[in-house]
Amino acid sequence: MPSSVITDAMRRAILLSAHGLGSTSPNPPVGCVILDSNGVIVGEGYHERKGESHAEAHALRAAGARARGGTAVVTLEPCNHVGRTPACHQALIDAQVANVAVALIDPTSRGEGGIALLRRAGVNVEVGVLANEARLVVGPWLDALEARRPFTTLAYRLSASGISSADSALLCERRHQFDAVLDLSGFLEEGRAGAHRPDVMSLPGLRPPYDPKSTLEALYTGGVRSLLLLGPPDMVAPFLVSQTIDRIEVESTLVTGSSQQESGWECLPPGYRWTSFTRTRVGVLGYAVQYNDTSANVN
Repeated sequence: MPSSVITDAMRRAILLSAHGLGSTSPNPPVGCVILDSNGVIVGEGYHERKGESHAEAHALRAAGARARGGTAVVTLEPCNHVGRTPACHQALIDAQVANVAVALIDPTSRGEGGIALLRRAGVNVEVGVLANEARLVVGPWLDALEARRPFTTLAYRLSASGISSADSALLCERRHQFDAVLDLSGFLEEGRAGAHRPDVMSLPGLRPPYDPKSTLEALYTGGVRSLLLLGPPDMVAPFLVSQTIDRIEVESTLVTGSSQQESGWECLPPGYRWTSFTRTRVGVLGYAVQYNDTSANVN
C-alpha cells in the first residue's frame, strides 16, 4: 500500500483524536482509521470517554468484515489490557487486519505491550508514523503522565491597562479542550459540563490560597490531565515560580497609540516564548511555551 495512503489516513486519525480532547481523561485522546486491502477507508472512530469504547472498537465496528486483510491506522499504541473495555490489540487480531500503523507508543502499556502482541500474532506493525503530528493532540496527556500532574495552561487578557481575566465569550469556546478550569479567585469546574463520567473523574474540594504542588497533585489524583488556569498575576506567581505552567494563552486587546501600564509582568512571564498567533473578533490570541537557554534564540 502506498505510504501516502497511510500518512493521509493517519492525519485523519489525528483529526479524529482531537474530538476527544477534554473528555477522555484519565485516558488519552486516540483516533483510528481502518483501511481495507485496497486502501479504502471502511471505518473510523475516536475514544470519547473512559469506560466507553476505544477508538479501535468504534472503527472496527464500522468496518465489519471489510477490515479483514486491511490496515488499522492508530494514533497511539493499541492497548493490551482488559479493563472496562476489551483489549484493543486483541480486537484487531480477531478482525484479522494484516497491518497496523501506529504514531506513538503508549507508556502505560502493560507487560510486552500491544505492538509486541500484534507482531506475535503475525500482524505487520509500523511505528512512528507522523509521531510529531499525533503529539499535537496526545502530547499534553503524555506530559501529564510523565510529570504526574495536569498539563496546565494559563490564560489571561493583556490590554493597555494591564492584565485581566480572559474574555468570557472566547473562554466559553477554549475551555472545552480542558478537563477542568481552576480560577484562583475561588472556583473549580469541569471544562465542559458532563464531559466525563462521574465515576471516572472527580474534582477535589479545593480552597484558596492554592499551593501549586498539592493543588495539582489533588487534581491529577482526581483524574484531571489538562487544566485551564485563570487568575491575577499575584495568585499565578507561585505556579510560575514552581514551573508548573506548561503553556500560556494571551488574549491581546492592545490598541495602537496606547501607553504601557504596569501589568505585573512584561507581556509574557520570564521564561516563555511565542509559538503562534490567531486573530479573533476582539483582538489577537497568542500562544506561548516555556523555553530553555538553548532554544531561546531559535528562529
